Amino acid sequence: MTSEIQFKAWRVEEQDGDYKGAEQTLGTTDLPAGEVLIKVSHSSLNYKDALSASGNKGVTRSFPHTPGIDAAGEVVESATGTPEVGSPVVVTGYDLGMGTDGGFGEYIRVPAAWCVPMPAGWEAKTAMIYGTAGLTAGLCVQKLLTMGAKPEQGKVAVSGASGAVGSVAVELLAKLGFDVVAISGKADHAEGLKELGATEVVGRDALAEDKKPMLKPVFANGVDTVGGSPLAELLKQIKPGGSVSCCGLVAGPQLQTTVLPFILRGVNLLGVDSVEISLPEKEAVWIKLAGDWKCPKAEASAKRIGRADLDGALKAFLKGESAGKIVLDHAI
Repeated sequence: MTSEIQFKAWRVEEQDGDYKGAEQTLGTTDLPAGEVLIKVSHSSLNYKDALSASGNKGVTRSFPHTPGIDAAGEVVESATGTPEVGSPVVVTGYDLGMGTDGGFGEYIRVPAAWCVPMPAGWEAKTAMIYGTAGLTAGLCVQKLLTMGAKPEQGKVAVSGASGAVGSVAVELLAKLGFDVVAISGKADHAEGLKELGATEVVGRDALAEDKKPMLKPVFANGVDTVGGSPLAELLKQIKPGGSVSCCGLVAGPQLQTTVLPFILRGVNLLGVDSVEISLPEKEAVWIKLAGDWKCPKAEASAKRIGRADLDGALKAFLKGESAGKIVLDHAI
């Protein structure tokens, strides 16, 4: 066991019902029990981190707390021997950054079963450009492929295309030869989405609420990152036998729809979880993203920030003003 290590962490505390985050100095004895101590060099920002930082008890129940559902770095201690000390690892999902202090600190302590070996050819920074968002995008695409999605079937819709998940999904689907229609409420991101490979960019009014239970089938398949009413409207526009991978709820957790798309067109709604899935499932997608599924444009467009920038960046998430991938670099 190493001796006590002092480190910096962006810590959220409750003050008279308000939740505020700031950099603090902690020691590794402040971390929870666990088999593996990791020195974190990079993390990434996600909507769930913004919820945690705002005091959302559905994400984090106990404060003070260090958010950060993603982390990449080097193993410093390993009670089990696997992963080995000195090996680079990626940790995403499970309880990290929710009830367990997360990647917004320079050190984390977690169970060995949460650690995925760093894919060959990747640095920690690259892994965190993808992070949970990239993993989720990969899982969404994998589910569509598993259900038999093929480019020749027609257009594929990606809702919330400007976001961290949506932007990777756009580039990945385009890379695989699909005709991608990017749906985004951010008109100023249209050119950027076309650069990622979208053949068409439309506003969120393409999924505006319509009282009709069914609409003209426009899309062969879809990736929905927003949930709520837009997902309900997308399901009405899927061609017979098509599928929609669903992974988000920024537009709301409620799904007000009918069974008609499912029983009249055989539409498939595919739930995508990136939190509790098995390590082999995670590792398989990580390896693809580091190889054939590499998204160089998304990698190049990612923004790096330091701990001092976290407060503003997380608040932008909650206001719907965030776009693309944001990586936390503890060296900044």
